[in-house]
Parts: sequence; structure tokens; C-alpha cells
Amino acid sequence: MIGSAAGTTKVAVVGAGSVGATLAYACLVRGIGRTIALYDVDADKTRAEVLDLNHGLQFVPPATVIGSDDIEVCRGADLVVITAGAKQKPGQTRLELAEANVALSRTLVPRLLAVAPDAILLLVTNPVDVVTYAALKYSGLSPQRVFGSGTVLDSSRLRLLVAEHCGVAVQSVHAYIAGEHGDSETPLWSSASIGSVPLLAWDVPGRPPLDAATRDQIVRRVIGSAGEIIRGKGATNYAVGLAAARIIEAVLDDQRQVLPVSSLLDGRAGIGIHDVCLSLPSVVDRHGVDTVLPGPLSEDEAEGLRRSADTVRGVIKRLGL
Repeated sequence: MIGSAAGTTKVAVVGAGSVGATLAYACLVRGIGRTIALYDVDADKTRAEVLDLNHGLQFVPPATVIGSDDIEVCRGADLVVITAGAKQKPGQTRLELAEANVALSRTLVPRLLAVAPDAILLLVTNPVDVVTYAALKYSGLSPQRVFGSGTVLDSSRLRLLVAEHCGVAVQSVHAYIAGEHGDSETPLWSSASIGSVPLLAWDVPGRPPLDAATRDQIVRRVIGSAGEIIRGKGATNYAVGLAAARIIEAVLDDQRQVLPVSSLLDGRAGIGIHDVCLSLPSVVDRHGVDTVLPGPLSEDEAEGLRRSADTVRGVIKRLGL
């Protein structure tokens, strides 16, 4: 159960790599959590990240930053976010990556719950939908308390590209990517809008049209975004850190925000998908995922989500989960 006062909240970040460290930084800057605990098996890296973060405490809302290679540093956390795991190497298949990170979850999740039994678990490690499903299985917790960052970042990328094309602020674009966080993800164009204007009806004099070809091009750019960044600098970290911090904020502050997180679907979202973790717009509050919203879907969108489910489920089955 999340502490009733903001001053009592503790966030444990598992993994002091580029994503984990950036996430901890984003939480500090946004004033999310009173205690940020960083856990990583690399003691020197963890110590250095904690020291660097502590040197900036004068410039952020009041907080305490601690860290260790001892899992005890996570004790009593209200929320545990897992960023640790292998990165996909050149030539490595998604199945091979999934095998490595699911194996990590098998040992890590029970140990984390031993020191933070009341925590909500947020998974960021990729492939996030498969790893979330594994963590749910290994934790024994309710699906409400175990979920992944899903397509929160993908949706942000989509909104940015739509905003740039249409000449509006990104905050005025309301659109979601759903399904797998990966190549089979599906844009929900039928429910997207710019302000009060349905995106599929966007026809503003002096602004470029948002026709089918343009929308397809935008989706291809969204799907290729991570690869473009990785080729340029080796890893993605800033946007995913901010996206995860936004999810944590929604939980700790009981905001009931609608976010496209990855959670276990049980067939009630209007598309008949069961026993797989995928992203759909969901209400996120202090208990975790309160409900998955059964939004309107075109037949193409519903079919896209079913393909996503088949993709993720195929990996889950090959791993014997």
C-alpha cells in the first residue's frame, strides 16, 4: 500500500545503467518519491551514480538518494521499477533476449518481494510485455500490482511526430500506440484527436493533411525510433526515463491517469484477448492498474492488437511460461 503522505514514499530503481540512472534523475527533478533507492550488482557504478545524484539535491525538491549492491536497500519500497537486464546485441534475436531477461526475473522478483512485499512492480526491461508476464507469474501478485511501461514511450513518440507534422503543441495531441512494445505495435488512429478535432478528420487550411500515407510513414518512424537512437549513441535513456517517471508519479500520487501501460489482459477490453500482457489505455492509480479501458477500435486496429497478442504469446510459449 502506498504511503498516505507524499513524504513517506520510497521508489526502488533496480539497475544503475543508463535507463535506471536517468529514471532516478527524472524522479528527483519532478519531485517523485521522498526516497530514491538505487540497486545494482555493480557496487562501484551504483556508488558513483548515487554520489552524483546527491550532489544535485540542493536544486530539486526535498529527497534522499541511497544505493547499494545489497538488495536490502530496496526494503520497504512502495514501488519497485526494474530496468536491469541484458541489452539486445547485434544479431541477437528477441527470443534470445527474452530468455536472458526472463531468467533474471525468475531469481530477482522473489528476492525483491522478500524485502518489499507490499510494493507495486513496474517493469521497464525489454522485451517488456514478455518480462512483465514472467514477473507476474514469478511474483504471485495480482495483475493490478505488476505491469510494464508498455507503449507509454511509443505513444509519446507518435504524438511528437503528429504535432510536428500538423504544427501544434505535442500536449494538444491525444493519441495512443497499443499492443506490443515492438514491431507489431498498433496506432489507435480511430480515437486520436488534436484538441477536439478527430485526427482522421484533420483538415485545416494552411496545414498539411494527415492522410493514410502520412500516417503510415509516422508509424514507421515511431517503430524505428529506438534503432535510430541506438545507432547514434548506443542506448535510449532520456525519454524512457521520463516516461517511467510519469508512470511512477501517477501511482504514488494516486492520479488515476490514463496511460497505455502493459498489463495482463483478461478478455474484457473488447477484443477478446486473454492471458497475455499488452498495452491499452488504462487507469493508473495508487493500487496499480485499476482498469483497462474498452475504447473504440476499428477492425484494422482490433486485428493489429490480435497480431500483437499472437507475437507476444508466441515468445511466452517458446519460453515455457
